Amino acid sequence: MPDLLRTPSLPVRSLTRHAPPCTRTALAQQVATALCLLPLWAPAQNREEAPTTAPLVLRASPQLQETIAESVRAQMPTFVSGDHIEGQPDVRAVLEGNAELRRADTVVRAQRMEYAVPEDFLQAQGQVRINRAGNVYEGTLLELRVNAFEGFFDQARYQFLRNAAHGDAARVDFLDRDRAIIHQGTYTTCERSDEASWQPAWMLRADTIHLDMDEEVGRAQGAVLEFQGVPILPLPRISFPLSDKRKSGLLPPTIGINSTNGMEYVQPYYWNIAPNRDATFKGAIMTKRGVQAGAEFRYLEPNYHGELRGDFLPADRLRQDNRWSYGIKHQGNMATPLGGLGLNLSLDRVSDDYYWRDFGRAGTQISQRLLPGDATLSWAGGDMGLQLRTLKWQTLQDVSAPIVPPYDRLPQLHGRYAPTHWGVFDINIEADATRFHANRSLTGQPNTTRSYALAQISRPYLSAAGFVVPRLQWHATQYQFDTPLADGRRSASRVLPTLSVDSGLVFERETSYLGRNFLQTLEPRAFYTYTPYRNQSLLPVYDTAANDFNFATIYTENAFGGQDRLADNNLLTLGVSTRLLDPATGAEAARFGIAQRVRFSDQKVTLPGAAPLDERLSDLLLGAGVQWTPQWGLDSTVQFNPKTSQSIRTTLSTRYSPSHYRTINAAYRLQRGTSEQVDVGWQWPLNDAWGDKGLDLGLGRGQGGGRWYSVGRLNYSLQDRKLVDTVVGLEYDGCCWIGRVVLERLQSTISSANTRLLFQLEFVGFSRLSLGSNPLASLKQNIPRYQYLREQVSTPSRFSNYD
Repeated sequence: MPDLLRTPSLPVRSLTRHAPPCTRTALAQQVATALCLLPLWAPAQNREEAPTTAPLVLRASPQLQETIAESVRAQMPTFVSGDHIEGQPDVRAVLEGNAELRRADTVVRAQRMEYAVPEDFLQAQGQVRINRAGNVYEGTLLELRVNAFEGFFDQARYQFLRNAAHGDAARVDFLDRDRAIIHQGTYTTCERSDEASWQPAWMLRADTIHLDMDEEVGRAQGAVLEFQGVPILPLPRISFPLSDKRKSGLLPPTIGINSTNGMEYVQPYYWNIAPNRDATFKGAIMTKRGVQAGAEFRYLEPNYHGELRGDFLPADRLRQDNRWSYGIKHQGNMATPLGGLGLNLSLDRVSDDYYWRDFGRAGTQISQRLLPGDATLSWAGGDMGLQLRTLKWQTLQDVSAPIVPPYDRLPQLHGRYAPTHWGVFDINIEADATRFHANRSLTGQPNTTRSYALAQISRPYLSAAGFVVPRLQWHATQYQFDTPLADGRRSASRVLPTLSVDSGLVFERETSYLGRNFLQTLEPRAFYTYTPYRNQSLLPVYDTAANDFNFATIYTENAFGGQDRLADNNLLTLGVSTRLLDPATGAEAARFGIAQRVRFSDQKVTLPGAAPLDERLSDLLLGAGVQWTPQWGLDSTVQFNPKTSQSIRTTLSTRYSPSHYRTINAAYRLQRGTSEQVDVGWQWPLNDAWGDKGLDLGLGRGQGGGRWYSVGRLNYSLQDRKLVDTVVGLEYDGCCWIGRVVLERLQSTISSANTRLLFQLEFVGFSRLSLGSNPLASLKQNIPRYQYLREQVSTPSRFSNYD
């Protein structure tokens, strides 16, 4: 057999290129496998005489899995090939010319290889290339223990599959299959071109770079970050992600200018405690105020999750006081033999009334003036449920615009019973007892303990052509006041029945509009409700307000939300709607509707200060929505007064989104006598203006490098003739880096606004360095359908870079 290896007239390359793949093993395995395959090539008549066997069944191959278990890897064979092979079976092989070694997910190619079988040790020279699970290394000299993946690579270049990062190194030490050390190396995610003068837009240059593919973290020592060939940031020690996986370490600092706090420097530190727990600590320096410290802790378990946060600013130089805030959120549930238990907590507190103006940000809890302290314990079992709740508000007052604080609920006990075994009847019973408490000098009315019971029964008649749902309700309420009412009473009660009948029909026909076929519906609806009158003018209001007048509330029994007022109704609501449905998918292409109430008697029950309703016909509601194509849509609602021939409220919104990263949203809102605003938000490539339409690379990949994007949102008050909120900015996609500049001016009070300049330089696949608060949060909060230019939406497979 050794003579065969040395025979020039029959090089092994000829065998490996034309024989079945299984012959590309070490020599002993080649012979054994070939003998095993001989019966498969026997004459057809011999196969026919073979006994019948079970049909073949497909089985999963470990070679087609993304990760291969070590126990499986150790049993997998080694394949070698080359223009010329010599050596001794199971001892040593020397490969010359187009040499290749393949085992599991590792492929090594070179001009020359020496492979020692017992030690599993490989030496390779000349245009050496390694592909390990899609990660590629190239260099001049390699020494490697193949299965353990231990060794070194001289004068190497590398590229990783997961984030397309690559670089050069004087030497790469492989510690094992997941860890390596790069010496005198570089790291970047900028795509390499074929030009000899190519230089990456950004690059990390370091003495050593430790790569951990298992933890998906890189750690550099003696590093400097270069941008456009200019060193911009020395980094004696830094860790960075090799994927989107969370890791502990210093996060990029924030440096900015704020009209409220002056110059700001914020340095966060992230602690990845466990896969389901993490914490973020931060220190901040504000030139106008002082030094602030804060922390946030998050946890996630199968049955509960939540977060804790807190900030402290001692001796604020502007307010001459200590400033602080904290928040607790928790949601959890657990199963017991008696039913499910749940606990929800939501608590936010700050040090003073000015905190929301000084430190509030759009979309955060502390930007609100009403901060909850809410704890709810609930139980549910079968058809029953109980809920115990306490709610205490912190009201942040403003001298220029004071508000009446809402009532605390100390406590509230609520129960429900909804049996499912009453045949054709739907039954629902609920009872509630709540202690309402607030400062009487601010509310101007007594505190109380209010109890109510509500029982309702309905008998639905449902079919494909329509429905009729008669319903009967019985509502009983009892009050106990801590101080007398205007008539001297310390208690009050009210019992009222309500009868309603909801009905509708559904007609359908096939039709076509503008060359498209549709299934068109015509859906008339009638809703009648009756509640007798009871004088409720002396009852205080604790949790009740008038319902918004819209298509959802026009078909309900009560004109008020809450339990302190039950409207005396004797009215009929008539409406009709039509929809255009795609017959193939059922998607709604358009809908139009109209509805109006006919009142048979005056509504005498009102909220304090409001006049009774004596109009026999209510305002007319008109609505329309069009989604003719997925690219654009229109929604509108108009509340029209027939007597004055004017719209009382109008909302008109439209959206145009022809592709990823192209979206325009516009809205017009009118509340006659109160406000009139126009709101426009957008994200659009500026390169479109000079004919560069970019590439459709899909979500999370932008539209190609070298492109500018305009982003923003403008909210303009036509009544006040001024901009209320403004967010405008530019984004530049440099392929491996993204720059953002955003100017944000948000109204905080009637007479004041907070202005911030936000700048961000993002090195794709490495880090985001922000000057000013993170503009991505502001853009996502203010611009509907805004899309990140870079967002990991999938993990590449090792077979996408398979040799």
